[in-house]
Amino acid sequence: MPMFVRDPCGIVCILLTYFAVLYADYVVVRWIILQTMQNSLWGPLHVVLFNSIIFLLIMAHVKAVCSDPGIVPLPQSRVDFSDIHSGTQSILQREDWTVCTRCETYRPPRAHHCRICKRCIRRMDHHCPWINNCVGEQNQKFFIQFLVYVGALCTYAIVLVVTSWLVECPGCSTDVNVKQSRILHCVILVLESALFGMFVSAILVDQLQAILSDETAVEQAQRQGPYRLHKSRLALLSEVCGRDHPLLWLLPCGSVTRSREEPLLGHLDV
Repeated sequence: MPMFVRDPCGIVCILLTYFAVLYADYVVVRWIILQTMQNSLWGPLHVVLFNSIIFLLIMAHVKAVCSDPGIVPLPQSRVDFSDIHSGTQSILQREDWTVCTRCETYRPPRAHHCRICKRCIRRMDHHCPWINNCVGEQNQKFFIQFLVYVGALCTYAIVLVVTSWLVECPGCSTDVNVKQSRILHCVILVLESALFGMFVSAILVDQLQAILSDETAVEQAQRQGPYRLHKSRLALLSEVCGRDHPLLWLLPCGSVTRSREEPLLGHLDV
């Protein structure tokens, strides 16, 4: 179910993300490759590689933004909670099922309510303004891919800038204004890449730790403890990234197959 949250902060963060990516592409192509590698075969190669990473980054980001993070469907008819403590409700006989008073529905284990999305999300980790969406059961894979590609792009950009400064360039323009412009853009790119690179690296490490400990950020905040420690690390990663071969986990295509044993609320007799 495609979705887009109308949150002003999230929309601004999305626009800022694409501006930063396009600016990095402009500096790398215009002020580094065309200025220092115009007569080398390395120039076209770097253009293709750098823009390939941007393409994968954008694909992963669009998937993370527009994908259903795992929204718990609302019941088709109003649910009567009057006998919630009587033990007659069939759903509450399921272990760890809870009631969301805001959505006025039952929700499965590890589902939490997002105040921005205004819905309960299955295995919600957090609401991320950079994708203007929740990170949950169905789109965490794409969010992690986005983080990986941003980190790779930042590292690549810094390497290209440093290389252009260290390697002698006999064919570079000797015009003072061109040199100053190139230096200015390169400095801005290095600062941007370092800032975003460290930021996404910290988030990526946090995401991987949460996956391997089988504990979302919400659960960590609520001190609920690990959910299923008996699973192997590969099995935990497969729950997020899919059952494909690990080499295919970084491809932002397809969707994550729901691997939880709990059925959707819409199929339950409430």
